[in-house]
Amino acid sequence: MELVFTEEQEELRRTLRDFCADKAPSSEVRRLMEATEGYDPAVWSQMADQLGLQSLAIPEQYGGAGFGFVELAIVLEEMGAALLPSPYFASAVLAATALLTCSDEAAKKDLLPGIAAGTTIGTLAFTEENGRWDADGIGLAARRGDGGWVLDGTKMFVLDGHVADLVLVVARTAAGLSLFAVEGGAAGLTRTPLPTLDQTRKLARLDFAGVPARLVGADGEGGAILAGTLDRAAVALAAEQLGGAQRVLDMSVEYAKVRYQFGRPIGSFQAIKHKCADMLVEVESARSAVYYAAWAVAEDSSELPVVASLAKAYCSDAYFHAAAENIQIHGGIGFTWEHDAHLYFKRAKSSQLFLGDSSYHREQLAQRVGI
Repeated sequence: MELVFTEEQEELRRTLRDFCADKAPSSEVRRLMEATEGYDPAVWSQMADQLGLQSLAIPEQYGGAGFGFVELAIVLEEMGAALLPSPYFASAVLAATALLTCSDEAAKKDLLPGIAAGTTIGTLAFTEENGRWDADGIGLAARRGDGGWVLDGTKMFVLDGHVADLVLVVARTAAGLSLFAVEGGAAGLTRTPLPTLDQTRKLARLDFAGVPARLVGADGEGGAILAGTLDRAAVALAAEQLGGAQRVLDMSVEYAKVRYQFGRPIGSFQAIKHKCADMLVEVESARSAVYYAAWAVAEDSSELPVVASLAKAYCSDAYFHAAAENIQIHGGIGFTWEHDAHLYFKRAKSSQLFLGDSSYHREQLAQRVGI
């Protein structure tokens, strides 16, 4: 294996970088932070119609472009660098991956084209009030009603759940965990946006009271679907973290060159050199972990469960450390609301916790390698 991108992949990166610079400057990110929806519908449409981002990693038979996970990782890396406010991770990663992982061809043909076209915003609801990220934390019940399946219970921390047109819900049946599709405006479904530390990433509470649902895949298949989805989502999130970590490293180095103290740039001081050097080592190590994990997903490698937890654990800590050091290097201005350093610090913390923190993934890693 060679970690070398093709010219087409590099062009995709350049295109995304330019797009994010144009559509997600700091002023726009801050504006959308205050908006309940958390994204710009016009930009979302451009992402689908002009760039085909939502369809990128969806196979052609389901309305997608048929590219692989490596291309998706490149997109997420650039979005993470820009803090692009959009429901992309919820829809194109979580929801699309859950559908692609299931065995239900009818559901794939019915639901994936809308996600690929950007006309449907999807999300995956699996976490609950106990805050657990594994299958054992799921208690929401699914029962058979007169007209089909019905859901009762609560889901928490649902990414972009307040704006999703399609909610894929992992619930318990007599056969075990199963996956269900629910329309965003379904009767009995109450969606409440949650206050969050990271205002660039919107979470919601979903309350189900006799909500009609469609079974996706076989009854009892939900555990396998969730496991496969979360491994791939962990790698996708690690790619996003890599983009953010690289951006704060660049911010630190640039500031160290132009900020003068005692008649010399602060980058000439040994303490600042050490901080930047440590950040560089961590970012490059994170890059290696992400690209190898992305390759493992693309090749459907048996190593995926191990490298997914490895990448998520390492990138979580690397991004958070880099974001914290960025504030320290910037000094007093780094603590102000006007400076963007705190936006990356908050994103680093929220991403560290989302889908399980580094301790959780190290424990998973130990179990998966048989320690």
